Amino acid sequence: MGRKVTLATCSLNQWVLDFEGNLERILKSIEIGKSKGARYRLGPELEISGFGCMDHFYECDTLLHCFQVLEKLLVSPICQDIICDVGMPVMHRNVRYNCRVIFLNKKILLIRPKMILANAGNYREFRWFSPWNKPRKVEEYFLPRMIQEVTGQETVLFGDAVLSTKDTCVGSEMCAELWAPNSPHIDMGLDGVEIFTNSSGSHHEIRKAHSRVGLVKSATAKAGGIYLLANQKGCDGDRLYYDGCAMIAVNGNIVAQGAQFSMDDVEVLTATLDLEDIRGYRAELPLVQSEPYYRVKVDFALSAHDDVFVPTYEPIQWRYHTPEEEISLGPACWLWDYLRRSGQAGFLLPLSGGIDSSATACIVYSMCLQVCLAVKNGNSQVLEDVRRVVCDITYTPQEPTELCGRIFTTCYMASENSSQDTCNRAKELAKQIGSYHINLSIDMAVKAMVGIFSMATGKWPQFRVNGGSSRENLALQNVQARIRMLLAYLFAQLSLWARNRPGGLLVLGSANVDESLRGYMTKYDCSSADINPIGGFSKSDLRSFIQYCIENFNLTALRR
Repeated sequence: MGRKVTLATCSLNQWVLDFEGNLERILKSIEIGKSKGARYRLGPELEISGFGCMDHFYECDTLLHCFQVLEKLLVSPICQDIICDVGMPVMHRNVRYNCRVIFLNKKILLIRPKMILANAGNYREFRWFSPWNKPRKVEEYFLPRMIQEVTGQETVLFGDAVLSTKDTCVGSEMCAELWAPNSPHIDMGLDGVEIFTNSSGSHHEIRKAHSRVGLVKSATAKAGGIYLLANQKGCDGDRLYYDGCAMIAVNGNIVAQGAQFSMDDVEVLTATLDLEDIRGYRAELPLVQSEPYYRVKVDFALSAHDDVFVPTYEPIQWRYHTPEEEISLGPACWLWDYLRRSGQAGFLLPLSGGIDSSATACIVYSMCLQVCLAVKNGNSQVLEDVRRVVCDITYTPQEPTELCGRIFTTCYMASENSSQDTCNRAKELAKQIGSYHINLSIDMAVKAMVGIFSMATGKWPQFRVNGGSSRENLALQNVQARIRMLLAYLFAQLSLWARNRPGGLLVLGSANVDESLRGYMTKYDCSSADINPIGGFSKSDLRSFIQYCIENFNLTALRR
């Protein structure tokens, strides 16, 4: 009698509408899981299409290409003899659903639609999908002909059901369903489901990992069970960074932890766990049976007959990153994903010598450090990407300062009101991180702008220190700020051309979340950039991050 099951979950760096690349990464994760003995593989939410397709979900082509990928998965030898759980959008009776498609050996076992949609904060799932409002109910789904030809099935079950294998019972929930007060795992556990799976598209926020881990642990602490969580990772095309954190828990304890910040496109976690641990745990609890779920019978076992001496995983202590580490690593990984997919050759940052722009510069330095570490650890994809970014097929980054010099340009834009101290701070920090640094004066452009105004009106505005009014003072400050924005984009487009190098640069902004919420900023100043890596962080967190960079990156210029 088998009782020890080996299960696999993963974090994948999927790209929106990159169907071929997404297929390749899904297959790789299944292959790795099988090589480790897994007989069930769980993937992230909407992994076939990519999570952030937005209004592309309305397009019938998106649904068609998802089924074309599913067809390739069904016929692939890699996907045989393992239950595969993949995510994709599915239209059922002219209604779009965010679904899990679970299949085994060229047969679709169940299509499970999401029941509780995320529609707050960064999420707008109700715009593209409808929730499945029929708990414990299933209907017939008519498969497309291309899938029928592979599976030999005309229809499959669609709805809220669980899988009953020869040795255990498996139930699915999806992302926001874990965070809801009426999570499906509660009733599933009371109905005898022993393994819960959760496919997520959960983005990074500072300190959010504590909540995510706590929810997974509590899901099995009350009534026992195994919980697998898979998550998207990286930047799949929008402003969010998905931070992995795949995990496996049993009876309230974490037994496998995935990386939260990583440049690996595919990460697979496996764990071998004893089903008798769940049954023994539940034997001591006063459980009340709930309304039964429809059980899909599966002629397949997740355990082997001769597993008596197979070792099982032991509980581990989750290693949380500090907020300063999260600021250092999360935006750095996001910036790298954004850069390698943009076709640009690097970044340009207006560096003022203050806290905010210095923090942004440190995040780019951290990105270069992570890239060098990934290359050193043998990540061939990162090496291929960095060579494409710098347009040198022989280049191999060794030090972060060296890589910074190739892909990062900083620019101090002085005016007659700037101090030598801020100029020196910017120059010293640029030297320590290795960026290509430019010093320039904007006074000529400011005088030209004010001169045009003076010629038209006959008035010459003055700063307050020279006797001007508040209106004059604010207008002149804004002219300086907006000229810096224009110059930032000019240098981003042409500075590499001036150095006889190909490509353009992405402009980085440096406005923290406190300024954005209060409106304490100039419209269209040098914070009006392509991307703003610190736009979600408070000033107090950034000050702590600066101290972290002094201590961990030895950037002593930040002390000033």
